[in-house]
Amino acid sequence: MSTESWQPQRSLAVILIAFAMAPLAWAQKPPDYSGLFRKQDAMIPMRDGVRLHTEIYVPKAMPAALPFILERTPYGLADDKKGFSRALAHYDDLIREGYIFVLQDIRGRYKSEGQFVMNRPPRDKGDPKAVDESTDTYDTIAWLLKNVSHNNGRVGMLGISYGGWLTTMAMLDPHPALKAVSEQASPEDQFLGDDFHHNGAFRLSYGFEYAALMETTHENFSFQFDKYDTYEWYLRLGALSNVDARYFHGKLPTWDDFVEHPNYDDFWKKLAFWPYLKNPTVPDLNVAGWWDQEDFYGPVKIYELLEKNDPKHLNYLVVGPWNHGGWARNPGRKLGNIDFGSDTGQYFRANIQAPWFAYWLKDKGQLPLHEALTFETGSNQWKQYDSWPPRQAVPRNLFFGESGKLSFEPPIANYDASFDSYISDPAHPVPYRHRPISPTYPGPGWPTWLLEDQRFAQSRPDVVTWETEALAQDVTVAGDIVADLFASTSGTDSDWVVKLIDVYPENYLPDPKMGGYQLMIADEVFRGRFRNSFEKPEAIVPQQVTEYKIDLHANDHTFLTGHKIMVQVQSTWFPIIDRNPQKFVPNIFKASDADYQQAIQRVYRSPQYPSHIVLPVIEETQSTAGKR
Repeated sequence: MSTESWQPQRSLAVILIAFAMAPLAWAQKPPDYSGLFRKQDAMIPMRDGVRLHTEIYVPKAMPAALPFILERTPYGLADDKKGFSRALAHYDDLIREGYIFVLQDIRGRYKSEGQFVMNRPPRDKGDPKAVDESTDTYDTIAWLLKNVSHNNGRVGMLGISYGGWLTTMAMLDPHPALKAVSEQASPEDQFLGDDFHHNGAFRLSYGFEYAALMETTHENFSFQFDKYDTYEWYLRLGALSNVDARYFHGKLPTWDDFVEHPNYDDFWKKLAFWPYLKNPTVPDLNVAGWWDQEDFYGPVKIYELLEKNDPKHLNYLVVGPWNHGGWARNPGRKLGNIDFGSDTGQYFRANIQAPWFAYWLKDKGQLPLHEALTFETGSNQWKQYDSWPPRQAVPRNLFFGESGKLSFEPPIANYDASFDSYISDPAHPVPYRHRPISPTYPGPGWPTWLLEDQRFAQSRPDVVTWETEALAQDVTVAGDIVADLFASTSGTDSDWVVKLIDVYPENYLPDPKMGGYQLMIADEVFRGRFRNSFEKPEAIVPQQVTEYKIDLHANDHTFLTGHKIMVQVQSTWFPIIDRNPQKFVPNIFKASDADYQQAIQRVYRSPQYPSHIVLPVIEETQSTAGKR
């Protein structure tokens, strides 16, 4: 594609972006909302005079004053032919309970006035004229209480992804009437673990396509690729320095921010929540999905931040077998090729989310969970915990061994084979999912790529693999999983990708087509230049063995008897992660095509350098988790 040929094109499929980002559920036969609600369109004034487009849905049958359910979004309200938002489709259980629903375009998006700023940072509270998403939420609630009759003076708020981030922002300076929130899949830190970077490694295809989507115009637009396989398109693009010269031309602020802030500087820290979230002042139901392809780090981290100082017990966590927002719109029995044996999404909406808001906003019923409710995949059952991670989990080391063996026994001396090696070539990177790789939005493969069979990667010469024998008994892990990697490179910079995999038996009687399936349970990438500091990157010393402790994040999973546990390590994951030049340069966004080079990678597995995975194992006899 030439520079001149790229033009932003509106795409209906992108407007249906709810399937990946926005909490819009498209029911096959949605009810006629015009028979249930009286709709009011309002332009609600903010403290700086900007007006925000808001749709208010008041039930026609109101036996008593009702609380509000507020959702704010940058993705549009997607009204149907009668002018009623399709976003109502994922509120069936809440509609039956009875609320006044309020849906709002945030400033600068769709029908709202003002300038849109991606993840607008918290304001300087010393400036009385400053605004942010917290003040916009505060001003909206104040207007609703005054101008919408028959409300009971209480407001609940929820949202997914960007909407979850907006919900968390509302907690920074909450209106007194905000009595309950549910932060769902909110990003917490865009450099360390969420949408745009993981451990400093840039999420290329997501960052590129999302910036074009959100900042090309006032509404959602999709970048038009001239290759169906975006792996080929991004590889042909070459160095990141080609992006702005060929396509964006300085017109996308978010891309410019990527380029000018390659390290963990004050720009990224100001966008994170850890400097601001000190203790919960509003009850918060944090919601995450084990296979969230965009924001798994965020909700679990927000829960951890709030849990540090929660004397009033206002902080709760639910994690299920879902992808990004999957709990809001799907039955939740299957995801990709994996069957979880029950409708987990419907269970959450009816038995957790609806009772949660009824308890706080209507003084009705009881809280539906003690502290943390997680779905234990593998065994496919809900578990209640009094703390997360569970206190009873015991760390056990799973060691890399010779001949591709993985074992709980530490390695013994074998000086002839103390490492496994491979050549990492940026010109031939490992694809992050099966090719052809369709666009992130509206490509159909993106929402379930984390559940794809990993055999396509295992067979590559630039991926090294270790595997246990078939398990003689179940191994249940619940809590944080960490890779302790000892590795060297012939280059001066390197990425390390670690994947923890559940390997199904070859003769899998429940579903023979799943025989030998390699299901990724936990994964992460780490950019080697940040091994000592995310603020100040350093070149790697060639051929020097270096330890990398890589957080693979939390999980609750049982590796069943007869299954195997596998670990894969590689150095490219393309194009979800940009290619590391493998030569240290001050700013990879400004590297040239000539900077990219091959490197010889070694992963050590000796007594001196015992690479291993730390698993938080729960023995069945120790478990105090209750089935639901």
